[in-house]
Amino acid sequence: MAGREPSIGMTTLGALAEQNRMNIVALLRDGPLTVGEIADKLGLRQPQASKHLKVLSDNGLVEVTAEANRRIYKLRPEPFKALDAWVKSFTSIMEERFDNLDDYLSEIQDRKIHKP
Repeated sequence: MAGREPSIGMTTLGALAEQNRMNIVALLRDGPLTVGEIADKLGLRQPQASKHLKVLSDNGLVEVTAEANRRIYKLRPEPFKALDAWVKSFTSIMEERFDNLDDYLSEIQDRKIHKP
């Protein structure tokens, strides 16, 4: 592949590897939520939700805004754009491999048809 590979941190994948954190990310796709709302929607205790949100925050996946005594969390788009670019880099490689396979299979088919 020409050019530079898109870069994502292993911490991004590590942070997303835990099911509760994936569920939190899925919830936050619809918009910002407080830690209490996240805990309620996922059936977690608030300290558990806070712990997972801290991991997501420490890895740059979410940002938090303090509003009075509430903490409101929302997704940061940049790490997800980087993740999307990284996944797409594999898509182009696989498409090229499938094209090569298609060419090879066509060549074999042509040999069978034109066999003396």
